[in-house]
Amino acid sequence: MSQPGTETRGFQSEVKQLLHLMIHSLYSNKEIFLRELISNASDAADKLRFKALENPDLYGGDAELGVRIWIDKDAGTLTIADNGIGMTREEAIENLGTIAKSGTKAFLQSIGNDQAKDSQLIGQFGVGFYSSFIVADNVTVTTRAAKATPDQAVVWQSAGEGEYTISDAQKETRGTEITLHLKEEDKEFLDDWRIRSIISKYADHISLPVEVQTIDEETKETKWEKVNKAQALWTRSRNEISDEEYTEFYKHISHDFAEPLSWSHNRVEGKQEYTSLLYIPSKAPFDMWNRDHKHGLKLYVQRVFIMDDAEQFMPNYLRFVKGLIDSNDLPLNVSREILQDSKVTQNLRNACTKRVLQMLEKLAKDDHEKYLQFWREFGLVLKEGCGEDFANRESITQLLRFASTQQDSDAQTISLDDYISRMQDGQEKIYYITADSYNAAKNSPHLELFRKKGIEVLLLSDRIDEWMMSNLTDFAGKAFQSVSKSDESIEKLAEQETDEQKQAEKELEPFIERVKTALGDKVKEVKLTHRLTDTPAIVTTAADEMTTQMAKLFAAAGQKVPEVKYTFELNPDHQLVKQAADTQNDSEFNDWIELLLDQALLAEKGSLNDPSQFITRMNKLLTK
Repeated sequence: MSQPGTETRGFQSEVKQLLHLMIHSLYSNKEIFLRELISNASDAADKLRFKALENPDLYGGDAELGVRIWIDKDAGTLTIADNGIGMTREEAIENLGTIAKSGTKAFLQSIGNDQAKDSQLIGQFGVGFYSSFIVADNVTVTTRAAKATPDQAVVWQSAGEGEYTISDAQKETRGTEITLHLKEEDKEFLDDWRIRSIISKYADHISLPVEVQTIDEETKETKWEKVNKAQALWTRSRNEISDEEYTEFYKHISHDFAEPLSWSHNRVEGKQEYTSLLYIPSKAPFDMWNRDHKHGLKLYVQRVFIMDDAEQFMPNYLRFVKGLIDSNDLPLNVSREILQDSKVTQNLRNACTKRVLQMLEKLAKDDHEKYLQFWREFGLVLKEGCGEDFANRESITQLLRFASTQQDSDAQTISLDDYISRMQDGQEKIYYITADSYNAAKNSPHLELFRKKGIEVLLLSDRIDEWMMSNLTDFAGKAFQSVSKSDESIEKLAEQETDEQKQAEKELEPFIERVKTALGDKVKEVKLTHRLTDTPAIVTTAADEMTTQMAKLFAAAGQKVPEVKYTFELNPDHQLVKQAADTQNDSEFNDWIELLLDQALLAEKGSLNDPSQFITRMNKLLTK
């Protein structure tokens, strides 16, 4: 007979997929399920402490928080219990039956059966509870919210096969009790020594005591023995914390399964007193670009947990940083609204931002490969800082990495210091080009002069690059210059000095006038250029005008785009330009000029307003 108030519900489809991946994927490290459950218990205790700041009655006479674990070998069960915040019926359904993150479904579908990726999944969603099903074929959760009465508890039960039941229950104490009915092949976790070793390995840094039940064989008396150190890791001295402990603490606070690339543990005393422990992850979360992506640090005040995702302490372009701040200068009842306007918050934010940038500088200097791994994962996010953080722009610019004409690869590995060290004698500017793709940038006709002269050009093809460059003016005293814009330094490189060349240009002046007449106001200006070798014509924009890539950004954002007026530059040495110049028939001449302009616009923009007209005109000239 079913319990009162019992209902059977289906898991959200994303949960089904996640459970399937976990149950059927080969985990090389099954013991992590216990780490995740202890971590969740620790979070439940933190939340209760915070809520009790306003309402001490929530403790209900039991203020000593902790986790208790016991084994029942006869029943084949392992139970993990806490006396933290607990859950109501609605919260149990929400927390145990759904994954409330947008983009989850698309991400799960993209994973397929790649088991190397599967092992990272639990951390991606912050839903470590589901790791229970790696070792258990049935899981029972009994929970009572701190504000509830004993008869308002609920029991949640599932075999991890697509549905679960939830029913009313009686529970004398607040908190959550999770009982795992272990699979036959996972009975190793019924061993007392095995459980103790896992707790020591994964839970030493948690400030919550984790106790294991022992039964005296003679008296049959039950005792509880604390296994972990139960001292918050960040309160300990750096030289007594091992790298392994730092790594485990990162996994605890971030629910990430990969190890961090770098971390910084810092205690500041004096005018302001705080401790910060900041980590750089090694993998970007799948929802880094989602609007609901949680970022920021955990905030503690005088070692009391206050809030998750305190984004006020880190600028948006460093949203990938994980860790915590423990401040002695903020009030215990601090809210997000108070944080927003607090001078203490602003000072902490500035200090943490500088520390992260220093961590990245050190990583770039000490470990080139690790830094490039960071750049591949988070480079796009860091680029946002060029326009968001004026005070640290120089440090951010130093950290940027680019592809360039120096290498035959789209890998972004070149720093601006590398570029400057290779600049030619007399070269005054850092040259770059922005385009829709690496190949479009690499094969742009704008590069012909620079290849001929052996001058390196940075190839920028990320969507954010044009916006980023609009916020960068110079680096180490060298100005940035787009090769698709008109500029004196480029004209100087392309100058032709022989009398014969000057005479040839003079003879083409009537041709240029004729082109101007043919095109009218379609272009801003028409002129000859010597910056091309293989291409008949290009279009460029003036130094003070919007570039093609910026216009595309505006259009993609749904904004009205001002018309870009180009300068049409013709290569007098190219056979097609010579052929056009020799054409006497006005109609045919106009077709040639329109065709050359469309070619140049196609190379610059990647599309044309009227491609069919371009094709008709080209076919017409080809048949002649």
